Amino acid sequence: MADPIFALADEYVTASAALDPVSATFRGIAGHDGAATDYGPEGVEARADLVRDTLRRLASADGGDRLAAAHLRERLEAQLAWHDSGEWMRDLAAAFGRLQNIRESVDLVRRDGEGGWRPVVTRLAAIPAMLASWRDSLALGLAEGAPAARRQALETATAADVYAAGTHDALVAGYGDGPLRYDLAAAATAAHTAYAQTAEYLRREYAPAAAERDGVGADRHRVFRRLSLGAEIDPLEAYEWGWAELHRIEAELAAEAGGRPLDEVRAELDATQFVDGADAYRAWLQDEHDAAIERLDGVHFDIHPGLRRVEVVLAPASNVASVYYTGPSEDLVRPGRTWWSVAGRERFSVWEELTTVFHEGVPGHHLQIGAIRAAGDRLSRFSRLSGVSGHSEGWALYAERLADELGWFDRPGTRLGMLMDSALRAARVVIDIGLHLDLPLPAEEARRHGPRWTFDVATAVLRERGRCAEHRVHSEVTRYCGWPAQATSYKLGERAWLAARDEARARQGAAFDLRRWHTEAIGLGPLGLDTFAEALRSRGR
Repeated sequence: MADPIFALADEYVTASAALDPVSATFRGIAGHDGAATDYGPEGVEARADLVRDTLRRLASADGGDRLAAAHLRERLEAQLAWHDSGEWMRDLAAAFGRLQNIRESVDLVRRDGEGGWRPVVTRLAAIPAMLASWRDSLALGLAEGAPAARRQALETATAADVYAAGTHDALVAGYGDGPLRYDLAAAATAAHTAYAQTAEYLRREYAPAAAERDGVGADRHRVFRRLSLGAEIDPLEAYEWGWAELHRIEAELAAEAGGRPLDEVRAELDATQFVDGADAYRAWLQDEHDAAIERLDGVHFDIHPGLRRVEVVLAPASNVASVYYTGPSEDLVRPGRTWWSVAGRERFSVWEELTTVFHEGVPGHHLQIGAIRAAGDRLSRFSRLSGVSGHSEGWALYAERLADELGWFDRPGTRLGMLMDSALRAARVVIDIGLHLDLPLPAEEARRHGPRWTFDVATAVLRERGRCAEHRVHSEVTRYCGWPAQATSYKLGERAWLAARDEARARQGAAFDLRRWHTEAIGLGPLGLDTFAEALRSRGR
């Protein structure tokens, strides 16, 4: 007899994919690439009704996989809390927000199926309607007195300007003279016009009525923490811990630099450890991804055959200077991909990028998310296709530390790069919590940076203390303002993974096997951080 929770999870995934085809494309669910998502009030409410109905059915379900039920319940309750608080009416984030998701969904549409390029054309042609429906929801938010921050509106308008300048032209050119060339070109032109209209709306109508303050306040931040962490945390404790962790990493950075000024060491590495040109950068990244898989498979992990390739992609032009990962499709035909920002650069310092290769690829996101996608019927379909940022980003940051434990940062500057990235993640914790909750800086930090958090203070802390590369600083802080709590998921997630490993090692003693622990912990699937810790304890691992 089929597990009732697995059956309910499958029904939810199927129904939610039909209601949100763009999300389905990101998750690699076949059959929805050519369809559009309705981001207007009716579409949003339809998705919320599905969540409510699924939660009601889950509450009355008899038996079934308890861990699958716990994950489904936790995620849906977190989504519903976000909806019921009205966040959908001000869903405006300049980095990794609605605009970028709509645009990126075109590049993720598969072109090798029965329909060939037709779904690309229809998704591209749907962009004007999707953007219009999103603007309807934003307009309702203004009418209801629930605006997003002005900075997010203006930064998103700038991104829309970049897209309007021809972001899909390369796609059209790459198609060539096939039978859909005129339809594809017309759809691209319409999409570019819609981006320009969106930029105009955000700049002329939305921004003047938007909120001046970047921070969202304690109540809204609590809702976002639940979404990103899947846990109830004490934000004040996390804030204090974040500062302590930053100080610890700064001491390790000083030791790694041999007492020399970090800026001096960094300048020397930039002058010697680099590649020139985007093509050389992409080739270097691909080689490093391939080498990590070869080095790891069968030694510290057993990598599924369908996951032994990560595809490196240089991200299309935008105002976001970040790296991100998109998982393989549900059937593993579409590969996992890492997306790297060029951000106007011609020279690329590779000494600081190796740690990000491990974070985004293997043993980081690709290994974990890919293994979950390839889990088959050991996990519910919802578990295979969903995630919790604290769980996944925590694992990816743990993966960087694991690479250090394995001695993989043995080239000039690479370990310094890892520590600098770790400092950035600790700075994210204090910036996010401090700015959104309007907390005072500790006395010693206040003397250096100022007594209260502002965008400029956050920028200075990220640059000076988080050692963030200059081309990333502005877009990073903008991201933290527009995506509350997500920035905390890296370090707080890593803390949870390390605590779980330490607990298992202490419990098992000499019998502890790191390779087996990795396999079993990942095999639990994505979980909120509270559920994750309890699940490992209950299984004695």
